[in-house]
Amino acid sequence: MTAPRLRFGVAHDFRCPPGSDYTLQDVYAQTLEQVALLDGLGLDLVWFSEHHFVEDGYLPNFVPVAGAVAAVTQRMRISTDIALLPFAHPVRLAEDVAVLDQLSGGRMELGIGLGYALHEFRGFGIPRSRRVSLTEEGIEILRLAWSGAPFSYHGKRYHFDEVRVTPDPVQPGGPPLWIASTSPASASRAVRYDTNLLPQGVRSVVLDGWREQTRAEGRNPDDYRIGIIRNVFVTDDRERDWPPLREAERYRMWVYNRFFEEAGLGDGGFTDADRIPQRAIIGDVDHCVDELVGFIREFGLTDVVTWGSAPGVQPATVTPMMERFATEVVPRVRAATGPSGPAAQPHRAG
Repeated sequence: MTAPRLRFGVAHDFRCPPGSDYTLQDVYAQTLEQVALLDGLGLDLVWFSEHHFVEDGYLPNFVPVAGAVAAVTQRMRISTDIALLPFAHPVRLAEDVAVLDQLSGGRMELGIGLGYALHEFRGFGIPRSRRVSLTEEGIEILRLAWSGAPFSYHGKRYHFDEVRVTPDPVQPGGPPLWIASTSPASASRAVRYDTNLLPQGVRSVVLDGWREQTRAEGRNPDDYRIGIIRNVFVTDDRERDWPPLREAERYRMWVYNRFFEEAGLGDGGFTDADRIPQRAIIGDVDHCVDELVGFIREFGLTDVVTWGSAPGVQPATVTPMMERFATEVVPRVRAATGPSGPAAQPHRAG
């Protein structure tokens, strides 16, 4: 198998914190404009995140925006980091993603996670204790649904007889799947379901452990895509541009920390040195290139995505930085980290 080509992109979560001097409609319109621009400038990816019942309007459903993005782009691959599978009916999701694959000409991928925020499970009336079975059965059903044949399934949560999902995706077997790796169990899940990887957290657990298990299964971890979101803000005036972005990132982490606290998630005794770094890279082109090259080499990444917006800052404000990322940083990082020939087909099992 050909080693995956390095890919770069932007992520969006469509947020407008209370008290902002712009509207959520502004966020959606400016985001679509930005993504269309970056598609024309050669960026490879656009990813969407998902959370529910958040006062800033955090994107609850990637499907409509993925359709809108498919209509204004030609080459970017469209995916999620992550879609929360326990809250989606897997047959309906299989239909939605198949339609998106048709709309986009076969450019869909799907990153999957369990979810953890207690308020979301309460809101959907689903016991959090069911999240593993709902997710794992959902993965199995997605693959059956995209097989091109009728299927039956009888699990703990879902039961179907002779279902034939249509339309078929453009990509045979369906869009490539990714699984978020945040714990030993989730790293093992990515190995068991033979998917690409979205590691976040302690390197030895979520990345090195996954590589060890993949090799133990007789597979080569270098055949898989490994992706992460890490902010890259390109500016020649850090002192001017960093303060509002820093406040936005503090707000972002304040919201996530609320979710972590309500879920009872601690640091497990690990330090920042144990974790895959996701702190923002901000500075001039040389600084961003040096930081990214070292980051990619150290962790063996294939996909690096930066937030194309920040909560509390209009996407249009960030767009010039993303334009420089695409035109000035990415080409130099590609040149420093290896060949940048035609994109390899992303890994997809069975």
